[in-house]
Amino acid sequence: MEVILAEHAGFCFGVTKAVDTVYEQIKNNPGMNIYTYGPIIHNEIVVKDMEEKGVKVIESVDELEGIKSGIIVIRSHGVTREVHEKIAATGLEIIDATCPFVKRIHKIVSEESAKGKSIIVVGSANHPEVEGIVSYADGEVFVIDSPESAENFRGDRDKEYTIVSQTTFNKNKFQETVEIFGNNGYNINIVNTICNATDERQSEAENIASRADVMIVIGGAHSSNSRKLYEICNQKCAKTYFIQTLDDLHLERNEAVKLVGITAGASTPKNIIEEVQNYVRRNF
Repeated sequence: MEVILAEHAGFCFGVTKAVDTVYEQIKNNPGMNIYTYGPIIHNEIVVKDMEEKGVKVIESVDELEGIKSGIIVIRSHGVTREVHEKIAATGLEIIDATCPFVKRIHKIVSEESAKGKSIIVVGSANHPEVEGIVSYADGEVFVIDSPESAENFRGDRDKEYTIVSQTTFNKNKFQETVEIFGNNGYNINIVNTICNATDERQSEAENIASRADVMIVIGGAHSSNSRKLYEICNQKCAKTYFIQTLDDLHLERNEAVKLVGITAGASTPKNIIEEVQNYVRRNF
């Protein structure tokens, strides 16, 4: 039996930068209060490890009032413009670990909105990245989460719309969504803001899943990009499993299985990926 591990599996650039930032603060500032605004990434194991090292997670702006000293690290997904301003107003030291690709979308939305264009964000409305992106629009802004939502959109065809995407959105669904707006006669300016790491990861996972008898996707329960990988792989391989750790993997030995593919979301630590890979190679 063959086991293929996707080359682009595990931490992406933005996640690596954010996680390294927190661990550097832990190392360089012993005894200092270190906070992250929101979980630094969507991986419970990483967040738990940081908490065990003394890092506290701030879940709302109300919690800022009780903080008198320390360092606040802004999560990789970013925060809304209003939250950023409130954090700055505390006078505490701020380290912004927002993914550079997400920061780029903030800039695009702010500039396009200032030109009078309406903004369409393709993504999940309740995801922290999207909440942050939306906040940088000064005018009209819409969130579209699927091609079906695009079909049901009723806007002013005389207006100009700039379309951006959540960095981890399903690239195929983004393309389908954009085409619907064009076909329905809207005046659109498309800025594909799905990051390169997401594009590479999804393409590679799709390719492996199309050949695999079993596909394993490793990622956090709340990780949007991991869920998108599962969605893509499941369309190509009926036996696709979504797991957070090896403990979640329940495979039965099957001689008919000739190829097992493994991929992982952008917030999945390398050691978990290697653990799953080694287990599959030893036991199947």
